[in-house]
Amino acid sequence: MTVYRIAPSDLETYDGAIVRTQRRADGATLVATFVLAQLMIPARLVLRGLPMSLSVADIIALVLFLLWVLAHFTVSLGAAKGRNEIRTAIYVWGMVMLTCYGFAALSYLPSDELNLADHSLVLYVGYVGLVLMMVDGVRGRDRLDLVLKAVVLAGAFASLVASLQYLFDFDLTSYMVLPGLRHTSVEGTETIMSRAALRRAAGTLGHPIELGVVTAMILPLGAHFAFQARSRGERYLRWWLCTALIAAGLMFSVSRSAVVALVVMGVVLFIGWPPRRWVATLCALVVFLGLVKLMAPGLLGTFFNLFANAGSDDSIMYRTHDYHFAMLEIDKHPIWGRGIGTWYPYKHQVFDNQYLLGLLETGVLGVVAYVALIATGVAVALRVRWLSRDPNVRNLALTIAACLLVPLIDSATFDLLSYPGVTSLLFLLLGAAGSMLRTARGELPQEAGLEIRPGAR
Repeated sequence: MTVYRIAPSDLETYDGAIVRTQRRADGATLVATFVLAQLMIPARLVLRGLPMSLSVADIIALVLFLLWVLAHFTVSLGAAKGRNEIRTAIYVWGMVMLTCYGFAALSYLPSDELNLADHSLVLYVGYVGLVLMMVDGVRGRDRLDLVLKAVVLAGAFASLVASLQYLFDFDLTSYMVLPGLRHTSVEGTETIMSRAALRRAAGTLGHPIELGVVTAMILPLGAHFAFQARSRGERYLRWWLCTALIAAGLMFSVSRSAVVALVVMGVVLFIGWPPRRWVATLCALVVFLGLVKLMAPGLLGTFFNLFANAGSDDSIMYRTHDYHFAMLEIDKHPIWGRGIGTWYPYKHQVFDNQYLLGLLETGVLGVVAYVALIATGVAVALRVRWLSRDPNVRNLALTIAACLLVPLIDSATFDLLSYPGVTSLLFLLLGAAGSMLRTARGELPQEAGLEIRPGAR
């Protein structure tokens, strides 16, 4: 007798029988489309014919916001209603950003800085739309898994492109030219750079640092789906392959911030994981590092030197020498800042520190709102872990909490919100925490799966 495993959301009763239905596109489908556009289309490609540089992913994010607004005018489109801590936090953050923009627009700004403030506001509306669609439009564990699996697959693709760039000096993104898109005019968008006589790959993203932090945040998600598939008796090798590719992309970025992110997440995950998972992860790590040693001689030594010589590293000295100058600028607008997006390279001194840049552009209130937003996401994810009894849900909640800690730490090592890839992933994971909380509270009760025999009544 054949037994089928079917997700409860794909089931419908008809004349007393349980039948499988074809799922229509929903919020999860739209968010997955955003993920693929953000991580698979080269970051330097933007739409033609627009007054500002917007990528395909930016347009999709704005559409998500519009659809979320329209969905809340009805009760028949499946949007979740009611209070949610993530939705409250993103509302507060959005209002603070809008107020910062308003204060800047009321005062005099050069036309170039005002245009960049307008551009940043548009992007922030898209990020708010992404979070809201995740919280209210991704209903249930199976739909959330769809979105996060899209993140893992897209991250594996970006890492594959980075592997080709690092190992063979072959940039696939130069051939990924899509109709209706053009290359951004911003300088310094090279996808292959160098550090210590080694290449640094950016993959499909805008900078090796961005690739490193993005792949670091996606890596635990790939491991989660591999462990989950194995516990359910499903095929799991595909997820281990994706995880290995993502880990390779992280290594080929040659990014110190990526290693810091791994350490932060590793500490959190090892606290919550059972000992058997520790052993499996450590064994996989040893095998992976051995392969890296064979395929990319000198790479592990470069990573070691990044930290061993940190005291004399030029990049760290550059990051810290401008603190005094930054404080002088911050003192001019300490509460609301000088305006979002108005302090930019090629005109102003670069601050490789999101907290310094945030204090300068959005003031103390903006930085407090940013930290509070991420802290809320971590707290919500940990609450889901406490509420759920399902080990897979508990592990995913812990994974999301660990990933959300990365921006809090790495914001001190580079201007994180200036990179759309890692920023989008941050807001998507915030929305994922809110979506999980709705399910955990029983707003959409689900079992892990139902076994239905053909013809069952």
